[in-house]
Amino acid sequence: MRFSTLVLPAAALISLACTSKAQNESSREVAGGGISVPGWSGQIDPGEARRGGLLTGAKLAKEGDKLHVTTGPAVAYWSAANTASGDYTVKASFTEPKYMNLNDHPHPYGIFIGGNDMGTANESYLYCAAYGNGNFIVRGFGPAPFQLNGGHGEANAAVHKAAAPGSPVTQDIAVSVKGDKVQCAINGTVVGTYDKSAVVGAGKLKSTDGVYGIRFSHNTEGTVSGLAATKP
Repeated sequence: MRFSTLVLPAAALISLACTSKAQNESSREVAGGGISVPGWSGQIDPGEARRGGLLTGAKLAKEGDKLHVTTGPAVAYWSAANTASGDYTVKASFTEPKYMNLNDHPHPYGIFIGGNDMGTANESYLYCAAYGNGNFIVRGFGPAPFQLNGGHGEANAAVHKAAAPGSPVTQDIAVSVKGDKVQCAINGTVVGTYDKSAVVGAGKLKSTDGVYGIRFSHNTEGTVSGLAATKP
């Protein structure tokens, strides 16, 4: 009998290990969770809710002019006053003060746009989020989640990497709607451009017009500053 052995590159083994961890990891419950920022709302991911997660398991607070997010379940936060339509850019700066302090592998955080029916079972939005290991991910929620750059995103040299676990890392993220395109820029570089037809339609977004806000994956802590929308 002859046996063959499949040898995977180290990078592939690390990726598989992180994927396995992500699939098996449980979301923690944050002590003193909830929303303490006036006018803001939130909703955890549908998968988190199916597993019994609650919005109070994550925390949104104000620290000076910054928003401070600690999760818990993966969650989107927004103010109903924050809307954008037509051509626009939404931008903010995200800082993970202590990279991976609540987890043992990278988790993403970023901006969402095109929010409709927020806070309901029918909510839809598109987000671009960065990881502190140099990756980014662009995904949407409609009737079901949909992916624009793969299930676990992709690497890009523009995305900052933390020096080590426990070190700070900051990402400036911007999502733009320009004509029939949607773009994500991180730290001043466009990392992804997508046809609006890939974003809006049956099973996806109702429109790129709507509420904008922030989204954090589970078991992650960071601050957000300068969240704003601008017109061309």
